[in-house]
Amino acid sequence: MVAALLRAITAVGIAFCVAVPASAADLNPATVAAFDRYVQATESRINTEVASSAQFLWPLTLPPAERDARMATLRSGTILTQKLETKEQGQVINIPGGLVHHWVGVAFLPGVPIDRTIGLLQDYDHHASIYAPYISRSILRAHEGETYRFHLRFFMKKVITVVVDSENTGQFTRPAVDRAFSRIVSTRIAEVDSPGTPSERELPIGHDGGYLWRLNSYWRFLERDGGTYVQCESVSLTRGIPVGLGWLIGPFVTSMPRQSLEFVLETTRQALAPR
Repeated sequence: MVAALLRAITAVGIAFCVAVPASAADLNPATVAAFDRYVQATESRINTEVASSAQFLWPLTLPPAERDARMATLRSGTILTQKLETKEQGQVINIPGGLVHHWVGVAFLPGVPIDRTIGLLQDYDHHASIYAPYISRSILRAHEGETYRFHLRFFMKKVITVVVDSENTGQFTRPAVDRAFSRIVSTRIAEVDSPGTPSERELPIGHDGGYLWRLNSYWRFLERDGGTYVQCESVSLTRGIPVGLGWLIGPFVTSMPRQSLEFVLETTRQALAPR
């Protein structure tokens, strides 16, 4: 009897803790400025790599033996991911009041031409069906030339569940016939409270849970070896991990960027796999 009562009390306590949201976090101008500085330094390196056929993919920038091993691993069907960090003249770029999450992932799509791969990424009206449940709503707002403006609702769950609405701009370029590059920037991100209910509302931008404040992604496509290599490099900004709430917030902000990247790459590969 006592043991059953203790189990019930523990279950209620755990449910209560998970249900209670963390205190709101404020996105400060200093945090935004530091993130913009980080992005600028990152894009400088990306632009150099995209302009070079020898450095177009992340594995191609590695020493020859490691490069060849990584490329062979990709062709065997394994998705590669790596945590990155941009520095300025060897110095860490400090982000006061926030955390930058910087990852790169690469997948190989055998038998899939580059144009078909790019077409899937540009099919923004259908991303909610392609990338469910991570993307639960997608709408193409406008399309002019190689510029796309679109809405995405992200559904993210790791100990806690977070839903955010985002407005995004994607710019595609084609440096050569066998390769393409895309820069996608979220221009507006708002956390959603009580999503899917009559009381659904957006929390004040920059004064919310702080689980996603900024998101940039840089896609590269290279047709080679009988298929297409797809690389996505993501740079996102979240709140820091407050003292005493690491068990609740830590798993989300530290693991979600990598898991989301792996999910998107694997889903892209499955959606385009020849049948």
